[in-house]
Amino acid sequence: MLTSLLRTFVMYGAILLSVRIMGKRQISQLQTSELVVTLLISELAVMPIQQHDDPLWNGLIPMGALVFCEIVVSLFMLKSGHFRQMVCGKPMVVIEKGKVLQGQLRRLRMSTEDLFEELRQSGCFSLEDVEYAIVETNGAMSLLKKSANDSLTPKQAGVKVDPAALEVVVVSDGKLSMHSLELVGKTPAWAREQAKHAGLALSDVFIMTAHPGGKCKVIPKDKAKG
Repeated sequence: MLTSLLRTFVMYGAILLSVRIMGKRQISQLQTSELVVTLLISELAVMPIQQHDDPLWNGLIPMGALVFCEIVVSLFMLKSGHFRQMVCGKPMVVIEKGKVLQGQLRRLRMSTEDLFEELRQSGCFSLEDVEYAIVETNGAMSLLKKSANDSLTPKQAGVKVDPAALEVVVVSDGKLSMHSLELVGKTPAWAREQAKHAGLALSDVFIMTAHPGGKCKVIPKDKAKG
């Protein structure tokens, strides 16, 4: 039992390291090569955990080889558009100038129900609102709405608005985030001062957000009911 537990911890750490090396894109939408590597790594990780007679290297070495292959493939895709297209395919237009391209749907083996589900998930509930719809290589759908049906921007309306500013969480459940403070150019002393202005100790802050200009919002922790 203890051997299985230790092997599980080791393989878990190896998988985390593998995904970290391959990049953050692994966590979101997967390209074809990334999906293949992810599935194979998960299968390889199971064998050393279940088969106690096999050394861990029997799983770790193939996992390392797969990560190396994925990095090499990614580099080739960066250098060659033809190679990337061969591995990942190419984006396909399924709606062009408001017209559904039925041939493209058949090539993608996408039903009309699938199409409308993707449109709804992209925030479009009417086919008449769509000018272009493109299925990307990772399977996600990108939309361009018709100009007459798209949201009016402040620029189009001639309205002057304040510049957009980054807002980050600098305190979470009483704990400072040094990385977030650096993003907005603030210090731990500044965060403590803002908590003090709100009548709180830093440990009593549930969430504190901050902008580079100095604007912040403080949400206190709920008091425990006893």
